Amino acid sequence: MGALDGIKVVDLSRVLAGPFCGQLLAENGADVIKIEGPEGDLNRAFPHVLGDGDSTNFRSVNRGKRDITLNLKSKKARDLLDRLLADADILIQSFLPPVAEKLGVGWDRIHRDFPDLIYVSISGYGAEGPLSNKPGYDTMVAAYSGVMSLTGEPDRPPVRLGVTAIDLATGMLAYGGVTTALMARERGRARGQRVNVSLLETGVTLLGFHGVGYLTTGEVDRREGAGYETLSPYGAYRAKDGEIMIGAPTQTMWLKACKALGMEELVDDPRFTTNVLRCEHREELRTEIELRLSTSTVADWVEKLEQAGVANSPINTVDRVLTDPQTLANHMVVNCAAADGSIQRLLGLPFKLTGTPGNPGSAPPRQGQHNRDVFCGDLGLSLEELEQLETEGAI
Repeated sequence: MGALDGIKVVDLSRVLAGPFCGQLLAENGADVIKIEGPEGDLNRAFPHVLGDGDSTNFRSVNRGKRDITLNLKSKKARDLLDRLLADADILIQSFLPPVAEKLGVGWDRIHRDFPDLIYVSISGYGAEGPLSNKPGYDTMVAAYSGVMSLTGEPDRPPVRLGVTAIDLATGMLAYGGVTTALMARERGRARGQRVNVSLLETGVTLLGFHGVGYLTTGEVDRREGAGYETLSPYGAYRAKDGEIMIGAPTQTMWLKACKALGMEELVDDPRFTTNVLRCEHREELRTEIELRLSTSTVADWVEKLEQAGVANSPINTVDRVLTDPQTLANHMVVNCAAADGSIQRLLGLPFKLTGTPGNPGSAPPRQGQHNRDVFCGDLGLSLEELEQLETEGAI
Protein backbone atom coordinates (compact mmCIF):
# COMPACT_ATOMS: atom_id res chain seq x y z
CA MET A 1 0.00 0.00 0.00
CA GLY A 2 1.34 3.41 -0.97
CA ALA A 3 1.27 6.38 1.37
CA LEU A 4 -1.17 8.20 -0.94
CA ASP A 5 -3.53 5.34 -1.79
CA GLY A 6 -7.04 6.76 -2.17
CA ILE A 7 -5.83 10.22 -3.22
CA LYS A 8 -7.11 11.32 -6.62
CA VAL A 9 -5.12 13.81 -8.69
CA VAL A 10 -6.16 15.61 -11.86
CA ASP A 11 -3.01 16.72 -13.68
CA LEU A 12 -3.46 19.45 -16.29
CA SER A 13 0.20 20.44 -16.27
CA ARG A 14 2.65 20.10 -19.15
CA VAL A 15 6.35 19.69 -19.91
CA LEU A 16 8.44 18.82 -16.80
CA ALA A 17 7.81 20.52 -13.44
CA GLY A 18 4.11 19.80 -12.97
CA PRO A 19 4.21 16.33 -14.52
CA PHE A 20 7.15 15.42 -12.26
CA CYS A 21 5.08 16.42 -9.23
CA GLY A 22 2.28 14.24 -10.59
CA GLN A 23 4.66 11.34 -11.12
CA LEU A 24 5.91 11.55 -7.54
CA LEU A 25 2.30 11.45 -6.34
CA ALA A 26 1.56 8.45 -8.58
CA GLU A 27 4.65 6.60 -7.38
CA ASN A 28 3.35 6.86 -3.84
CA GLY A 29 -0.09 5.49 -4.56
CA ALA A 30 -2.20 8.39 -5.84
CA ASP A 31 -4.51 7.86 -8.79
CA VAL A 32 -3.18 10.49 -11.20
CA ILE A 33 -5.27 11.29 -14.27
CA LYS A 34 -3.21 13.23 -16.79
CA ILE A 35 -5.31 15.40 -19.09
CA GLU A 36 -3.96 16.46 -22.48
CA GLY A 37 -5.51 18.71 -25.08
CA PRO A 38 -5.99 17.50 -28.65
CA GLU A 39 -2.50 18.79 -29.50
CA GLY A 40 -0.94 16.68 -26.74
CA ASP A 41 1.65 17.58 -24.13
CA LEU A 42 4.47 19.61 -25.72
CA ASN A 43 6.89 17.30 -24.00
CA ARG A 44 5.97 14.47 -26.36
CA ALA A 45 7.76 16.37 -29.13
CA PHE A 46 10.93 17.28 -27.19
CA PRO A 47 14.18 15.34 -27.83
CA HIS A 48 14.87 12.55 -27.85
CA VAL A 49 11.76 11.97 -29.94
CA LEU A 50 10.97 8.26 -30.21
CA GLY A 51 8.04 8.52 -32.61
CA ASP A 52 4.29 7.95 -32.23
CA GLY A 53 3.88 10.74 -29.68
CA ASP A 54 6.64 9.46 -27.43
CA SER A 55 9.90 11.00 -26.23
CA THR A 56 12.46 10.45 -23.52
CA ASN A 57 11.46 13.82 -22.05
CA PHE A 58 7.87 12.65 -21.73
CA ARG A 59 8.87 9.25 -20.37
CA SER A 60 10.96 10.85 -17.62
CA VAL A 61 8.01 12.44 -15.77
CA ASN A 62 4.77 10.63 -16.67
CA ARG A 63 4.85 7.03 -15.56
CA GLY A 64 2.18 5.51 -13.37
CA LYS A 65 -0.58 7.82 -14.66
CA ARG A 66 -3.83 7.36 -16.54
CA ASP A 67 -4.10 9.58 -19.59
CA ILE A 68 -7.19 11.14 -21.15
CA THR A 69 -7.85 13.90 -23.65
CA LEU A 70 -10.07 16.92 -23.09
CA ASN A 71 -10.44 19.98 -25.28
CA LEU A 72 -11.07 22.55 -22.55
CA LYS A 73 -12.19 25.07 -25.15
CA SER A 74 -15.34 22.98 -25.32
CA LYS A 75 -18.05 23.47 -22.66
CA LYS A 76 -18.79 19.75 -22.67
CA ALA A 77 -15.13 19.06 -21.93
CA ARG A 78 -15.15 21.57 -19.08
CA ASP A 79 -18.26 19.89 -17.69
CA LEU A 80 -16.47 16.54 -17.78
CA LEU A 81 -13.51 18.08 -16.00
CA ASP A 82 -15.82 19.30 -13.21
CA ARG A 83 -17.18 15.79 -12.84
CA LEU A 84 -13.63 14.53 -12.39
CA LEU A 85 -12.89 17.27 -9.87
CA ALA A 86 -16.00 16.48 -7.83
CA ASP A 87 -14.23 13.68 -5.96
CA ALA A 88 -10.61 14.72 -6.60
CA ASP A 89 -8.17 15.78 -3.89
CA ILE A 90 -5.60 17.65 -5.99
CA LEU A 91 -5.54 19.66 -9.21
CA ILE A 92 -2.18 20.48 -10.82
CA GLN A 93 -2.07 23.15 -13.52
CA SER A 94 0.62 25.22 -15.20
CA PHE A 95 -1.35 27.55 -17.48
CA LEU A 96 -0.59 31.27 -17.56
CA PRO A 97 -3.20 33.09 -15.42
CA PRO A 98 -5.21 34.53 -18.35
CA VAL A 99 -5.32 31.12 -20.04
CA ALA A 100 -6.37 29.37 -16.82
CA GLU A 101 -9.22 31.85 -16.42
CA LYS A 102 -10.32 31.44 -20.05
CA LEU A 103 -10.37 27.66 -19.74
CA GLY A 104 -12.32 27.77 -16.48
CA VAL A 105 -9.52 26.44 -14.27
CA GLY A 106 -8.52 29.65 -12.47
CA TRP A 107 -8.16 29.51 -8.69
CA ASP A 108 -11.19 31.61 -7.78
CA ARG A 109 -13.66 29.51 -9.77
CA ILE A 110 -12.15 26.18 -8.78
CA HIS A 111 -11.98 27.07 -5.07
CA ARG A 112 -15.54 28.35 -5.10
CA ASP A 113 -16.94 25.19 -6.65
CA PHE A 114 -14.57 22.69 -4.99
CA PRO A 115 -13.56 24.20 -1.62
CA ASP A 116 -11.77 21.06 -0.38
CA LEU A 117 -9.65 20.67 -3.51
CA ILE A 118 -5.91 21.40 -3.22
CA TYR A 119 -4.94 23.56 -6.17
CA VAL A 120 -1.32 23.43 -7.32
CA SER A 121 -0.32 26.32 -9.57
CA ILE A 122 3.08 26.09 -11.25
CA SER A 123 4.38 29.20 -12.98
CA GLY A 124 7.57 30.57 -14.45
CA TYR A 125 8.10 33.70 -12.37
CA GLY A 126 5.67 33.50 -9.45
CA ALA A 127 2.06 34.38 -8.72
CA GLU A 128 2.81 38.03 -7.97
CA GLY A 129 4.81 40.81 -9.62
CA PRO A 130 5.25 42.27 -13.10
CA LEU A 131 6.36 38.96 -14.65
CA SER A 132 3.54 36.82 -13.25
CA ASN A 133 2.12 36.36 -16.77
CA LYS A 134 5.46 35.60 -18.41
CA PRO A 135 6.07 32.02 -19.63
CA GLY A 136 8.93 30.27 -17.86
CA TYR A 137 11.50 27.88 -19.29
CA ASP A 138 14.10 25.99 -17.28
CA THR A 139 17.20 27.48 -18.90
CA MET A 140 15.77 31.02 -19.12
CA VAL A 141 14.82 31.02 -15.46
CA ALA A 142 18.22 29.55 -14.54
CA ALA A 143 19.65 32.66 -16.19
CA TYR A 144 17.16 35.06 -14.59
CA SER A 145 17.50 33.58 -11.09
CA GLY A 146 21.29 33.96 -10.95
CA VAL A 147 21.95 30.22 -11.03
CA MET A 148 23.57 30.36 -14.47
CA SER A 149 25.86 33.20 -13.39
CA LEU A 150 27.45 30.72 -10.97
CA THR A 151 27.79 27.90 -13.50
CA GLY A 152 30.92 27.43 -15.60
CA GLU A 153 34.57 28.40 -15.51
CA PRO A 154 35.60 31.76 -14.03
CA ASP A 155 37.26 33.02 -17.22
CA ARG A 156 34.54 31.82 -19.58
CA PRO A 157 30.92 32.88 -20.26
CA PRO A 158 28.18 31.30 -18.12
CA VAL A 159 26.83 27.96 -19.31
CA ARG A 160 23.49 26.25 -18.85
CA LEU A 161 23.20 23.51 -16.28
CA GLY A 162 23.75 20.07 -17.77
CA VAL A 163 20.43 18.83 -16.34
CA THR A 164 16.97 20.42 -16.05
CA ALA A 165 17.52 21.13 -12.36
CA ILE A 166 15.13 24.11 -12.12
CA ASP A 167 12.19 22.20 -13.61
CA LEU A 168 12.75 19.03 -11.61
CA ALA A 169 13.42 20.84 -8.35
CA THR A 170 10.22 22.83 -8.89
CA GLY A 171 8.35 19.55 -9.28
CA MET A 172 9.86 18.32 -6.02
CA LEU A 173 8.88 21.52 -4.20
CA ALA A 174 5.37 21.25 -5.63
CA TYR A 175 5.21 17.71 -4.24
CA GLY A 176 6.37 18.99 -0.85
CA GLY A 177 3.80 21.77 -0.98
CA VAL A 178 0.90 19.53 -1.93
CA THR A 179 1.66 16.89 0.68
CA THR A 180 1.94 19.67 3.29
CA ALA A 181 -1.48 20.95 2.19
CA LEU A 182 -2.89 17.42 2.42
CA MET A 183 -1.60 17.17 5.98
CA ALA A 184 -3.16 20.54 6.87
CA ARG A 185 -6.49 19.40 5.44
CA GLU A 186 -6.28 16.05 7.20
CA ARG A 187 -5.70 17.80 10.55
CA GLY A 188 -8.53 20.22 9.99
CA ARG A 189 -6.28 23.29 9.81
CA ALA A 190 -7.41 24.23 6.31
CA ARG A 191 -9.74 23.04 3.60
CA GLY A 192 -8.50 23.15 0.04
CA GLN A 193 -5.78 25.73 -0.46
CA ARG A 194 -3.66 27.07 -3.26
CA VAL A 195 -0.06 25.88 -3.53
CA ASN A 196 1.98 28.37 -5.55
CA VAL A 197 5.29 27.13 -6.92
CA SER A 198 7.44 28.77 -9.58
CA LEU A 199 10.68 28.16 -11.44
CA LEU A 200 11.98 31.53 -10.24
CA GLU A 201 11.35 30.84 -6.56
CA THR A 202 13.01 27.47 -7.00
CA GLY A 203 16.05 29.08 -8.65
CA VAL A 204 16.40 31.68 -5.91
CA THR A 205 16.11 28.93 -3.30
CA LEU A 206 18.88 26.99 -5.03
CA LEU A 207 21.21 29.98 -4.64
CA GLY A 208 21.58 28.76 -1.06
CA PHE A 209 24.69 30.07 0.67
CA HIS A 210 25.55 32.19 -2.37
CA GLY A 211 22.36 34.16 -1.87
CA VAL A 212 22.76 34.39 1.90
CA GLY A 213 26.39 35.41 1.40
CA TYR A 214 25.35 38.40 -0.68
CA LEU A 215 22.60 39.39 1.77
CA THR A 216 25.11 39.18 4.62
CA THR A 217 28.28 40.66 3.13
CA GLY A 218 27.20 42.44 -0.05
CA GLU A 219 29.73 40.38 -2.01
CA VAL A 220 28.70 38.61 -5.22
CA ASP A 221 30.17 35.14 -5.73
CA ARG A 222 31.52 34.29 -9.16
CA ARG A 223 31.83 31.13 -11.20
CA GLU A 224 34.35 28.68 -9.80
CA GLY A 225 34.26 25.79 -12.25
CA ALA A 226 34.50 22.37 -10.62
CA GLY A 227 36.11 23.65 -7.43
CA TYR A 228 36.13 26.47 -4.93
CA GLU A 229 38.28 29.60 -4.96
CA THR A 230 38.80 29.31 -1.21
CA LEU A 231 39.93 25.67 -1.17
CA SER A 232 42.88 23.92 -2.79
CA PRO A 233 43.23 21.22 -3.85
CA TYR A 234 39.54 20.89 -4.65
CA GLY A 235 38.24 20.19 -8.13
CA ALA A 236 38.62 18.08 -11.24
CA TYR A 237 42.08 16.73 -12.05
CA ARG A 238 43.27 14.78 -15.07
CA ALA A 239 44.51 11.20 -14.54
CA LYS A 240 45.86 8.72 -17.08
CA ASP A 241 42.49 7.70 -18.51
CA GLY A 242 40.04 10.40 -17.39
CA GLU A 243 39.21 12.99 -14.79
CA ILE A 244 38.73 12.60 -11.07
CA MET A 245 37.37 14.92 -8.40
CA ILE A 246 39.65 15.36 -5.40
CA GLY A 247 38.90 17.51 -2.38
CA ALA A 248 41.06 18.33 0.61
CA PRO A 249 39.08 20.99 2.52
CA THR A 250 41.06 20.62 5.76
CA GLN A 251 44.75 20.51 6.63
CA THR A 252 44.34 16.97 7.92
CA MET A 253 42.86 15.82 4.64
CA TRP A 254 45.60 17.62 2.72
CA LEU A 255 48.18 15.54 4.58
CA LYS A 256 46.22 12.36 3.84
CA ALA A 257 45.98 13.32 0.16
CA CYS A 258 49.73 13.85 -0.10
CA LYS A 259 50.33 10.41 1.37
CA ALA A 260 47.72 8.69 -0.79
CA LEU A 261 49.13 10.28 -3.94
CA GLY A 262 52.70 9.45 -2.95
CA MET A 263 53.59 13.15 -2.86
CA GLU A 264 54.79 13.53 0.73
CA GLU A 265 57.40 16.03 -0.44
CA LEU A 266 54.63 18.60 -0.97
CA VAL A 267 53.82 18.67 2.76
CA ASP A 268 56.88 20.83 3.50
CA ASP A 269 56.91 22.73 0.22
CA PRO A 270 56.68 26.42 1.26
CA ARG A 271 54.15 27.09 -1.54
CA PHE A 272 51.67 24.59 -0.13
CA THR A 273 51.97 24.51 3.67
CA THR A 274 48.58 26.18 4.30
CA ASN A 275 45.30 26.33 2.41
CA VAL A 276 45.78 30.06 1.81
CA LEU A 277 49.16 29.41 0.19
CA ARG A 278 47.79 26.50 -1.82
CA CYS A 279 45.07 28.79 -3.18
CA GLU A 280 47.66 31.42 -4.11
CA HIS A 281 49.68 28.76 -5.96
CA ARG A 282 46.66 26.84 -7.25
CA GLU A 283 47.93 26.27 -10.81
CA GLU A 284 51.36 25.19 -9.66
CA LEU A 285 49.74 22.68 -7.33
CA ARG A 286 47.48 21.46 -10.13
CA THR A 287 50.53 20.85 -12.32
CA GLU A 288 52.20 18.81 -9.59
CA ILE A 289 49.08 16.75 -8.86
CA GLU A 290 48.22 16.02 -12.50
CA LEU A 291 51.80 15.01 -13.24
CA ARG A 292 51.47 12.42 -10.51
CA LEU A 293 47.94 11.35 -11.51
CA SER A 294 49.07 10.78 -15.10
CA THR A 295 50.96 7.69 -13.98
CA SER A 296 47.83 5.67 -13.24
CA THR A 297 44.12 5.26 -13.90
CA VAL A 298 41.14 6.93 -12.27
CA ALA A 299 40.07 3.62 -10.73
CA ASP A 300 43.50 3.13 -9.18
CA TRP A 301 43.54 6.62 -7.67
CA VAL A 302 39.98 6.27 -6.39
CA GLU A 303 41.01 3.12 -4.54
CA LYS A 304 44.07 4.81 -2.98
CA LEU A 305 42.17 7.95 -1.98
CA GLU A 306 39.30 5.90 -0.54
CA GLN A 307 41.70 3.91 1.60
CA ALA A 308 43.21 7.15 2.87
CA GLY A 309 39.84 8.74 3.64
CA VAL A 310 40.24 11.57 1.12
CA ALA A 311 37.15 13.00 -0.59
CA ASN A 312 37.11 11.87 -4.22
CA SER A 313 34.91 10.67 -7.06
CA PRO A 314 35.29 9.57 -10.63
CA ILE A 315 33.49 11.95 -12.99
CA ASN A 316 31.04 9.45 -14.37
CA THR A 317 29.27 9.76 -17.67
CA VAL A 318 25.55 8.93 -17.81
CA ASP A 319 26.15 5.44 -19.16
CA ARG A 320 28.58 4.65 -16.37
CA VAL A 321 26.43 5.85 -13.50
CA LEU A 322 23.37 3.98 -14.80
CA THR A 323 25.30 0.71 -14.86
CA ASP A 324 27.20 1.35 -11.63
CA PRO A 325 26.66 -1.26 -8.87
CA GLN A 326 25.92 1.45 -6.30
CA THR A 327 23.22 2.99 -8.49
CA LEU A 328 21.67 -0.40 -9.19
CA ALA A 329 21.82 -1.45 -5.53
CA ASN A 330 19.58 1.52 -4.71
CA HIS A 331 17.08 0.57 -7.43
CA MET A 332 17.61 3.71 -9.48
CA VAL A 333 16.97 1.86 -12.73
CA VAL A 334 13.56 0.18 -13.01
CA ASN A 335 11.57 -1.73 -15.61
CA CYS A 336 8.05 -0.49 -16.40
CA ALA A 337 5.54 -2.32 -18.56
CA ALA A 338 3.93 -0.41 -21.44
CA ALA A 339 0.45 -1.00 -22.85
CA ASP A 340 1.85 -2.88 -25.86
CA GLY A 341 3.65 -5.36 -23.62
CA SER A 342 7.10 -3.86 -24.09
CA ILE A 343 9.34 -2.93 -21.19
CA GLN A 344 10.73 0.57 -20.70
CA ARG A 345 13.82 1.10 -18.58
CA LEU A 346 13.36 4.26 -16.54
CA LEU A 347 14.91 6.01 -13.56
CA GLY A 348 13.96 4.76 -10.11
CA LEU A 349 12.10 6.43 -7.26
CA PRO A 350 14.11 9.34 -5.79
CA PHE A 351 13.14 8.48 -2.20
CA LYS A 352 12.08 5.28 -0.50
CA LEU A 353 9.71 4.73 2.42
CA THR A 354 10.08 1.59 4.54
CA GLY A 355 6.48 1.28 5.74
CA THR A 356 4.64 2.45 2.62
CA PRO A 357 7.08 1.83 -0.22
CA GLY A 358 6.32 3.47 -3.52
CA ASN A 359 5.98 1.78 -6.87
CA PRO A 360 7.17 3.04 -10.27
CA GLY A 361 3.95 1.76 -11.81
CA SER A 362 3.27 1.36 -15.50
CA ALA A 363 5.19 3.03 -18.30
CA PRO A 364 4.08 6.52 -19.40
CA PRO A 365 0.75 6.32 -21.23
CA ARG A 366 -0.11 7.04 -24.82
CA GLN A 367 -2.20 10.15 -25.42
CA GLY A 368 -5.80 9.33 -24.57
CA GLN A 369 -4.92 5.75 -23.64
CA HIS A 370 -7.42 5.69 -20.77
CA ASN A 371 -10.32 7.63 -22.32
CA ARG A 372 -12.68 4.67 -22.16
CA ASP A 373 -11.44 3.62 -18.71
CA VAL A 374 -12.04 7.08 -17.21
CA PHE A 375 -15.02 8.39 -19.14
CA CYS A 376 -16.97 5.13 -19.18
CA GLY A 377 -15.58 3.39 -16.10
CA ASP A 378 -15.23 6.35 -13.72
CA LEU A 379 -17.87 8.74 -15.04
CA GLY A 380 -20.35 6.19 -16.36
CA LEU A 381 -20.62 7.43 -19.95
CA SER A 382 -21.84 4.99 -22.60
CA LEU A 383 -19.73 4.10 -25.62
CA GLU A 384 -22.19 6.02 -27.76
CA GLU A 385 -21.73 9.14 -25.63
CA LEU A 386 -17.97 8.71 -25.82
CA GLU A 387 -18.09 8.46 -29.61
CA GLN A 388 -20.28 11.57 -29.77
CA LEU A 389 -17.79 13.53 -27.67
CA GLU A 390 -15.02 12.44 -30.04
CA THR A 391 -17.07 13.49 -33.06
CA GLU A 392 -17.76 16.91 -31.52
CA GLY A 393 -14.06 17.43 -30.70
CA ALA A 394 -14.64 17.63 -26.95
CA ILE A 395 -12.11 14.86 -26.28
